[in-house]
Amino acid sequence: MPDPRARRGRWYSLTAILLVCACAAVSGARSVDEIAEWAARASDTVLTAVGVRRHPLRWRRSPSRTTIGRVLAAVDGDALDRAVGAYLADRNPAGTASGLRQVIAVDGKSLRGSARPSTGRRHLLSAVTHHRALTLAQAEVGAKTNETAHFRPLLEPLGLDGTLVTFDALHSVQANATWLVETKNAHYIAVIKRNQPTAYRQLAALPWPNVAVQHTASSTGHGRHESRSIKTCGIADELGGIAFPHARLALRVHRRRRQTGRRETRETVYAVTSLDAHQATPAELAAAIRGHWSIEALHHVRDVTYAEDASTLHTGTAPRAMATFRNLAIGLLKTLGATNIAKTTRAIRDQPERALPLLGTTNNPDTRGT
Repeated sequence: MPDPRARRGRWYSLTAILLVCACAAVSGARSVDEIAEWAARASDTVLTAVGVRRHPLRWRRSPSRTTIGRVLAAVDGDALDRAVGAYLADRNPAGTASGLRQVIAVDGKSLRGSARPSTGRRHLLSAVTHHRALTLAQAEVGAKTNETAHFRPLLEPLGLDGTLVTFDALHSVQANATWLVETKNAHYIAVIKRNQPTAYRQLAALPWPNVAVQHTASSTGHGRHESRSIKTCGIADELGGIAFPHARLALRVHRRRRQTGRRETRETVYAVTSLDAHQATPAELAAAIRGHWSIEALHHVRDVTYAEDASTLHTGTAPRAMATFRNLAIGLLKTLGATNIAKTTRAIRDQPERALPLLGTTNNPDTRGT
């Protein structure tokens, strides 16, 4: 991580400040103020462990809110996201349960509170594993309409050999699908809507009434009952194929939702995948499509537990950096087996020393000046 500060007057190392932010985020800190409060509660032992230097008069003081905010506003967002993504991938090298194909979802999220009269809200594009919702890559793209252009740069550094990538209709761009299969040796599931008119028309015209339902699933929760069914159809010989590169199977997903007190709604979604029928069962394809919304679950935790949308932080790189630390905290806690992030962070919020073992930090990473 490059240090954006001038050497003169620098007391706290960049490592120390970033570790304070990471530990505070794991403990549930939702803002720069709460990060500074976490650091103020930390004992001398904790501050030593994260690399805060000791003053010649023998005291050790935590960084202030101003110092933390200044660093977050100037830090290299791309470098921070790469470091966090690599850390999470290293903590969970398999990326998924043993024996199963790794599946990654690509989707964007706006930081609503970051908007100002002169500038729009910040928008981030992320690559998140379906299993455990680990954020492997993140980039700031300016606006939602810019997501497509950042699809390849986001995934380029990742090893995607054999990985299945899922994305919504916004990213169902033929050039991106070709790049995934031919350059990254990956597979995809692409949702096809009317932004791909030829492919959509061809998919809708397939003989779906003659295809039996191959897998069904249902779920109930939050006052809603939902049932889903999937049909698959080989398309290599149907109507000369589908106008989408490397498409091998056509998918038709039918969803029925009934919210308490409301009328039932129905939706049919078409998709294509580069996987052949022998490479994935209908149940696995249905799980991958359903699992794409794990990225939405991650965004929900960031909004509800970490109050991301309520944050008015807007200076420099700070909004993105805070989102990165939230990704780090959520991914790390899920890797360690946490099922309720809010409950877990509440349990350790007032005990700063409990965050250190979670991050694997038990000794001072930089003993100079101690």
